[in-house]
Amino acid sequence: MNKKPRSKVGRARETSEQAAKKPVQAKYVLRLYIAGVSLRSSHALENIKKICEEHLKGRYELEVVDIYQHPDLVKGEQVVAVPTLIKELPPPLRKFIGDLTDTEKLLVGLELETKPTKSSRRP
Repeated sequence: MNKKPRSKVGRARETSEQAAKKPVQAKYVLRLYIAGVSLRSSHALENIKKICEEHLKGRYELEVVDIYQHPDLVKGEQVVAVPTLIKELPPPLRKFIGDLTDTEKLLVGLELETKPTKSSRRP
């Protein structure tokens, strides 16, 4: 019973396959455009901070841009309304407009939860 010793390549392949099976904890890069200290802007900031701390703790960057203080930063992003949240990473790029109170919709859009099926929705 002569068993061939495994090559280093075989071991490396097993390691990468095992690594591929593990869920990747992607880092999120988010940018929130707000308009001063308006009520909607304050709610949006509060809501996204809460979601990030609950679902992305330690793996997100959140940049807050006040369009009154930095109007030049809005032009390239094609922001048409505020508050607007832009998810730059991980791909794909996504934009969310409003005060971000619909947590379920936001979590699905950020790909942190899957879309609920019709059978799991309440009547």
